[in-house]
Amino acid sequence: VQLVESGGGLVQAGGSLRLSCAASGFTSDDYAIAWFRQAPGKDLEGVSCIGRNDGKTYYEDSVKGRFTISADNAKNTVYLQMTDLKPEDAGVYYCAANLGPCSLSHWTYQYWGQGTQVTVSS
Repeated sequence: VQLVESGGGLVQAGGSLRLSCAASGFTSDDYAIAWFRQAPGKDLEGVSCIGRNDGKTYYEDSVKGRFTISADNAKNTVYLQMTDLKPEDAGVYYCAANLGPCSLSHWTYQYWGQGTQVTVSS
């Protein structure tokens, strides 16, 4: 399994970014993709996840109403649309795959991308 993130960058507070996670190598459709983030000096934090089969989505409380996760199954790509970005949203964003259900617990994920940096200026 390979995951490749893209779309990070520098944005002003209140702005928007869309992250992409291109996935490949799965042998079944029974998996979930999640986005995690890590700010300097802080723990890895689950942001959102989506189930490949059922399309169910979950969000961390601080991003509800601002972030939207979606999937284009034909392209094997998961997106994270981030709006109304705040300085506390900054960090390295990772997409990860779990050969199981959607979860915001990082220890349940087996495969990880290399990460993409999101910087939010105030």
